[in-house]
Amino acid sequence: MEGITKAFPGVKALTDVDLTARAGEVHAIVGENGAGKSTLMKILAGVHTPDEGTITLDGEQVRFGSPLEAKQNGIGMVYQEINLVPDLSVAENIGLGNMPASGGMIRRKALHDRAREVLEELHTRIPPQELVGRLSVSQQQLVEIAKIYARQPRIVVLDEPTSSLSHHEAEALFAVVERMRNSGIAIIYISHRLREVLEISDRVTVLRDGRMIDCRSAQGLTPKEMISLMVGRDLDDVFPKQAVEIGEPVLEVRGLTRLGVFEDVSLTVRAGEIVGLAGLVGAGRTEVARAIFGLDRLDAGQILVGGEEIRVRSPRSAVRAGIAYVPEDRKRDGVALSLTVKDNIALPVLHRVSTLGWVLRRPERELAQQKAEDLHISPPVVDRPAATFSGGNQQKVVLAKWLATNPKVLILDEPTRGVDVGAKADIHTIIGELAAQGVAVLMISSELPEVLAVSDRVYVLHEGRLTAELSRDDADEESVMTAATGEGAAA
Repeated sequence: MEGITKAFPGVKALTDVDLTARAGEVHAIVGENGAGKSTLMKILAGVHTPDEGTITLDGEQVRFGSPLEAKQNGIGMVYQEINLVPDLSVAENIGLGNMPASGGMIRRKALHDRAREVLEELHTRIPPQELVGRLSVSQQQLVEIAKIYARQPRIVVLDEPTSSLSHHEAEALFAVVERMRNSGIAIIYISHRLREVLEISDRVTVLRDGRMIDCRSAQGLTPKEMISLMVGRDLDDVFPKQAVEIGEPVLEVRGLTRLGVFEDVSLTVRAGEIVGLAGLVGAGRTEVARAIFGLDRLDAGQILVGGEEIRVRSPRSAVRAGIAYVPEDRKRDGVALSLTVKDNIALPVLHRVSTLGWVLRRPERELAQQKAEDLHISPPVVDRPAATFSGGNQQKVVLAKWLATNPKVLILDEPTRGVDVGAKADIHTIIGELAAQGVAVLMISSELPEVLAVSDRVYVLHEGRLTAELSRDDADEESVMTAATGEGAAA
């Protein structure tokens, strides 16, 4: 790709960008949200056409007018956003566009056999007959990758493929990427996980503000150097940790049980404390958080806030008790993309900015503007639809929405998933400031360095049971992973 330039109304997404992908290599693209990574790849995949520039494939200049043309030329794209049909099975999604058929009828056995073969190569136990809509986010991501892998393309673009995967699942994916590389496929890899980029890639291209800043060999490159190239400044600490005085228990969970999901979970979060909840995907972390917030029913257990037992029958009762929950999937559960930032922030506190059923626009705007400034939402234009903001800023909108409720307990489920390194540092600074104000923070993250860097204590779940409680001094990657895989004795 040479001299690629692309503008959308009001913004120039790419300016004179070059990119070369070689057969049998992994070429990583890194940059902050809004740097132009996904736009560049959507041009390659035929979703957008460039305003200027050329694309040469195997020595011949090409121009794709649609994703179908790109696919027919051997280009496969796994998008950051899930692109599956929820009402079809896993096997049907994998086979879409290439169904085995005879006499006008789909050969179901061949369809399921091929899907099972691909899923086994990805080291995942997802049943081919399961409806995609019933799968977790991480399982859907694996099906997305399997769908492209089954077509055996010449070029594979992976846009944040591990953002929802556990360490174990990511390692399985890396093994698949290695096999594809060895078979001569060119792989373009986009990720905000910089250590992962260095582990898997041969070369790295850095984009900033729609321009190519540098292209280097991954060998010898460090995360700190990449961060400096990406943001134009040094970020000495991506996970800033503030010294905070820890107070009395604010959230206490005793013997929490949901049959078949998690059992006998007990934990405590104190004022000013950040407690990490670690474990592999499927261990029950999100399910515990949802139950505390009243999204899922409980079969047994107690929840106490400030020493008093509360009955959480719904999110409304949880909010009244002082609990706020930032969900894992911000676009599905966290933010209403078609609404403005102002409307999103006011949603949980409409009673404070309305009278007689009418929203008072001035108080609503003042609340939203204050939260936008406090959380450094960029740009701080609260009348714009949330869909027009980057992923990192959308996450800040979700945070702002729940912070408007003045919570005593803040539950964060994957708070920095899919956001760039600059936004990640901003979000962690905000979390530290909240802890300094006495908020009790319970944080779930699949990114182990994040958990270890910001947590004062770490609880570890394995198959729905707590297997360890570790102090900040005792928690390291080995001890957490040992407990997360069920290999260590329960502590």
